[in-house]
Amino acid sequence: MDLNALRMFAAIAQSGSMTAAAEHLGIPLATISRRVRDLERELNVQLLQRSVHGTYLTDAGMRLYQHASRGLDILTRGERALQNEQARLKGLLRLSLPSSLKPWWEVLSRFQQRYPDIMLQVQASDRSDRLAEDGVDVIIRIGRCTQHSLANQRVFTYHHVLVAAPALLQRLGEPAEITDLHKFPCGVWSQGSTASWRLGKEVFKPDPTILTNDYAHLCSRALAGGVLTELPPFMAMEHIKNNQLVALLKEHPLPELEITLHYPSHPTTSPIVQAFLDFARQHIKHPAQLNTQSTLLTHA
Repeated sequence: MDLNALRMFAAIAQSGSMTAAAEHLGIPLATISRRVRDLERELNVQLLQRSVHGTYLTDAGMRLYQHASRGLDILTRGERALQNEQARLKGLLRLSLPSSLKPWWEVLSRFQQRYPDIMLQVQASDRSDRLAEDGVDVIIRIGRCTQHSLANQRVFTYHHVLVAAPALLQRLGEPAEITDLHKFPCGVWSQGSTASWRLGKEVFKPDPTILTNDYAHLCSRALAGGVLTELPPFMAMEHIKNNQLVALLKEHPLPELEITLHYPSHPTTSPIVQAFLDFARQHIKHPAQLNTQSTLLTHA
């Protein structure tokens, strides 16, 4: 049974007319009329008697209202109790996330709009070792941590994008094959002195003109036309839409990556940590959308 339709039916019973119920609920009259007809069709009974003098409950409608009103009242009280509990959440949430995950700033902003009394302490870090010893509540990382003391929650997956500026492509030509990359100056993300790109089923070892562990630096160099590089989609897509960068070799995608939340594995998770985990699970977009959107959040 459609709970929203049942609420609309109860509003009609309480107000005495569809028009008054529609105004009270803030929905179009046509919508409330259609939903109640669907409810009648589902239950195979007539719930309302409509006439020029108003709308009246049938005997079946009266019986349904007597039972449904009690259940709806209990549900309403439960929703209010939950809202009050959320409103009371107050304290400190310590987070660690990579500096390159700029779209996550919007997630944190929206989370604090929901829970204004929770203060965030955010550390920018790409470290993956000794996460459990850093004194944070939730660690946001690319990939999974293998520490047994931490639980994992995967949020989404994505692929990096191989890009270059139009000026560089005009000078050297757009690569049609992976081997064409050898003639390009390459900027490579690395925490060491060497790196390689897995492009589809092939592995390409660039001869980099710059190695860095800062994607913002690589993005800047690519926009200036200095290098061909690979970037996270949420950093590259806006520039691609604005024709400042061009996505290359799409038929040879870079490996799938995943963003995971890591938190202490305890029998009982703190309410603040649980609220953040629930928020991430419910509001962050489906992974497939991340390749074409610059935001992580749903708008539902």
